[in-house]
Amino acid sequence: MTGPTAVLPFLAAGWVLLAALYGMVTSRNLIHAVGCLAVAQSSTYLLLLGIGYRRGATAPVYADVPPGSRPVVDPVVQAMTLTDIVVGATVTALLLALTIQLRKRHGTVDPQALTGLKG
Repeated sequence: MTGPTAVLPFLAAGWVLLAALYGMVTSRNLIHAVGCLAVAQSSTYLLLLGIGYRRGATAPVYADVPPGSRPVVDPVVQAMTLTDIVVGATVTALLLALTIQLRKRHGTVDPQALTGLKG
């Protein structure tokens, strides 16, 4: 991939990351902050898929043709993206569970109101 479209996935990933970081910084609700973190995580999917993309390439399945006879996308990047999705979903679920427990114990999910937490 060459030309101005070569940088488009990277610009999209950067824009999504900046939007998510802005949401995290300005958030007054922990649930909103967790959602913004999930959006920031999705920018890494765009970045990884942009790195592994090859114009005109197909899926790396060699059942019908011998290896090397056609261009294929990088399967390692696809595996890393899938792993990133699983880790992101797990982290989001854990943070939401912690936020629920925080709400039960302290009655709020506002980070400013939680400054007096004691061990």
